[in-house]
Amino acid sequence: MSTYWINTVSRGHVTRGVAGGFTQANHGKPHMLRRMARDDWIVFYSPKTDYPDGAPLQAFTAIGRVSDDEVYQEDFDPEFQPWRRRVEFLPCTETPIRPLIDELAFIENKSQWGYRFRFGVFKIDEHDFDLIRSAMTG
Repeated sequence: MSTYWINTVSRGHVTRGVAGGFTQANHGKPHMLRRMARDDWIVFYSPKTDYPDGAPLQAFTAIGRVSDDEVYQEDFDPEFQPWRRRVEFLPCTETPIRPLIDELAFIENKSQWGYRFRFGVFKIDEHDFDLIRSAMTG
């Protein structure tokens, strides 16, 4: 049975992940990625176009399924060796969050909807995942 996740990442980082078939979380740390399993689904939410100084975006920017069994560490820079998971991304359209806020159960306080994304990676239920996926791929 799949688990459904939101990963809060700038659009620039999401674009690099889609091109490379991977995801990172929490600035390259492994702990949340280790909680994911093969065939879990991830929706990527981008508050900004880039990190740290990009323009506000507030959109879902990618959707994919975890396609490996373990985290792995990238070794291309001695200063930064991030942990990653392999992801098979679906073709989709970038989708603004605002039209979906009232229907998303994981956003409990609709007036402070952005608060939930401060946690970086978190689980959502199947209903919310299906709603987002339908908006992005429908």
